[in-house]
Amino acid sequence: MSRTVAIAHYPEGAGHATRMLAVAQALEGPEIDIVIAGGGPGSQFIEYNGYEVYRPATVDYIGDYQGGSLFDVVTRSVPNSAKRVFDLARWLRRKDPDALVTDDMFAAMAAQCTGTPLYVLTHNAATYYDAAVEQGFTWLLNRYQLSVARAFLFPAVWPPDRGDPPGVVHIPPVALEPNGETAPDDVGVLVVPSTYSTNFAELARALRNEGHAVTLVGGDDWECASSLLPWIRAADAVVCSGYSTVMEAAVAGTPCIVYPFTDEQHGVSRVIERRGLRGFQVEHSIPHVARAVRHPPNPPSYENGAKRAAEVVMDTLQG
Repeated sequence: MSRTVAIAHYPEGAGHATRMLAVAQALEGPEIDIVIAGGGPGSQFIEYNGYEVYRPATVDYIGDYQGGSLFDVVTRSVPNSAKRVFDLARWLRRKDPDALVTDDMFAAMAAQCTGTPLYVLTHNAATYYDAAVEQGFTWLLNRYQLSVARAFLFPAVWPPDRGDPPGVVHIPPVALEPNGETAPDDVGVLVVPSTYSTNFAELARALRNEGHAVTLVGGDDWECASSLLPWIRAADAVVCSGYSTVMEAAVAGTPCIVYPFTDEQHGVSRVIERRGLRGFQVEHSIPHVARAVRHPPNPPSYENGAKRAAEVVMDTLQG
């Protein structure tokens, strides 16, 4: 008997879409049909990979809070949140899936409203944040996700850590495998900005001025790819801000320099530094990133956790 698994990604940045798409591809097969919802910049990437995607109302808490104010959060993010839950609940009722896998708090709420078996997949933790409002909100969110989900899957490049939410299921980092796509031979240093990072064009120029071959994702010469993993595997080193690229570098076995911008990115970077993880180096300025590229860390070595995430979902569904 065929089953349907719904996948919903959070709408802030393409990284949320790539990690959830990796799980979708690991689940999809003769007995599993996949339906996807998301919105935001990641949905274009989902469609590029050949999937239809439902686009509910979008939210941008990071942009509204860190790039704006609490007033922007109250007047924009909060009402859009309610609309997103409503849209996703309506979508779940229409698709009637056997399970939902998501990194989206609003999709989790919609699953509870519709009685859909829920699996949460996210690395977010209250310990990443310094601001009390972000700490408190994330702590409450983690408690809620743990209480309503059949499993809270926690993809991490570090071993179980004191800062992880208690009760999560640790899995290896999740990366989107390519579908026959290959990278050119001259990738050099791969520079991967995130939605909220700045100065990456300046960083690319600085690295080129030092004599490095540089590929800037999203630059004038960049063409959209269905997966970054071939480029990361072919690169001498990768410079990034977002955790999705950190996970992809881990799976690719490519030295990674982390150049964080958002509160969450700084929090992840602190864990990476504290655990002294092989393959990663955290820097906070263009000169320091350039120095790290000249002397990159040793390559990391990790398996891809997408298959493990799919196994957890299927084991509990069949049980």
